[in-house]
Amino acid sequence: MPNQLNTETPSDPLQRTTPEDTASQESASQGSASQEGAPHPQAGRDSFGFAVEARIPGALGRTGTIRTPHGDIKTPAFIPVATKATIKSVRPDEILEVGAQAALANAYHLNLQPGTDVLDAAGGLGRFMNWPLPTFTDSGGFQVMSLGAGFKKVISMDASVVPNDAAVAPNKQRLALVDDDGVTFKSHIDGTTHRFTPEISMKLQHEIGADIIFAFDELTTLFNTRDYQETSLERTRLWAERCLVAHRDLTEERSHRPYQALFGVLQGAQYEDLRRKAAKDLGSMEINGQSFDGFGIGGALDKENLGVIVSWMAEELPEDKPRHLLGISEPEDFFTAIENGADTFDCVSPSRVARTGRVYHPDGRFNIPQARFKRDFSPIDDECTCYTCQNYTRAYLHHLFKAKEMLYNTLCTIHNEHYTIKMVDDIRASIEQGRFYEFRDATLGRYQAGARR
Repeated sequence: MPNQLNTETPSDPLQRTTPEDTASQESASQGSASQEGAPHPQAGRDSFGFAVEARIPGALGRTGTIRTPHGDIKTPAFIPVATKATIKSVRPDEILEVGAQAALANAYHLNLQPGTDVLDAAGGLGRFMNWPLPTFTDSGGFQVMSLGAGFKKVISMDASVVPNDAAVAPNKQRLALVDDDGVTFKSHIDGTTHRFTPEISMKLQHEIGADIIFAFDELTTLFNTRDYQETSLERTRLWAERCLVAHRDLTEERSHRPYQALFGVLQGAQYEDLRRKAAKDLGSMEINGQSFDGFGIGGALDKENLGVIVSWMAEELPEDKPRHLLGISEPEDFFTAIENGADTFDCVSPSRVARTGRVYHPDGRFNIPQARFKRDFSPIDDECTCYTCQNYTRAYLHHLFKAKEMLYNTLCTIHNEHYTIKMVDDIRASIEQGRFYEFRDATLGRYQAGARR
């Protein structure tokens, strides 16, 4: 489930761990595409793998290759978000042209519409949306919490933080309630009541048929209390165990389908001991021979401490398994997260901000609707090789936006997705060439200087 990268300062600062804290935590609650016709769920795991390649000197960052039944993903990599089995306003072939190696859809939305049984009958997500490369689905937990309990950008299930909904949003009713077994929520579409548990989330994601799926977890935020974070972390650990059991059973039942890799999701907010505990617990978790194939770094992350939080978990996780950072897409965050051990990323932001008029440029993001672009007959970026920049001007895009023409969304989404994907591809190349730090300093220096103008 996507992170909520938080630029506000929470009531609690970044919580580092003392040796005494670590000892206390370690003594606290310890957690306890198959080939067609494959006789055992583990047999199909040969179709999924991860190999580490080049490394960043003196850091946790690395390049690598994730192998899936639908092709390889060279990491680090940015994964565009196709929430409802589509990247809004663009065709799959257009996203292929900008260099995307995979796409990520959402179990919450696809369960509500059209129903995961429809995707299963179609042969899986890739066939349903005519996408030939690897696919991800996130578990839907973020949407359950954010659409059911979130108001504006603050998400909290903790009554001590949000004592009653009326204090935050007088005209809104809480639509999701979490308990130790799962979450009951009302659809944001029609108000019908639904239930997600670890077992249900696994069933839905198996029906969707993505190559990489995520365990069901509880989203917490920087505004939850320490006590609630501890309770929630244990709940997520127990849910992770149930996800492993359900995933193994479903893999065996559906041996006619390609093996789906299961990633565990790590929470713990700003607390070092909780983040490290989550990584240790899920990194070593194995039930009946089934362990996690990779890991998702979830929850709210204070932007200023993104790198150190990612590093806490990367230091504890197995080296030979990939790490996906959920909900990240800004240039400075890519460099920070990659240096500290993250391998892949997803975020709706490139397409979302495109639809509101904002486009990316090496000299900083700017707003196409501004009057200064009405007679600007240059492309968004003279150096960009995307279809939009090769064929259209800022003036034309300005006109499309003002005229509310749908083509605007398509053209600017193509550019923003191209920029974001290429940014991470270039970081990967800089690691391979042994010039990560030089490339980081030059790229961010230019981007941040332009943004200040």
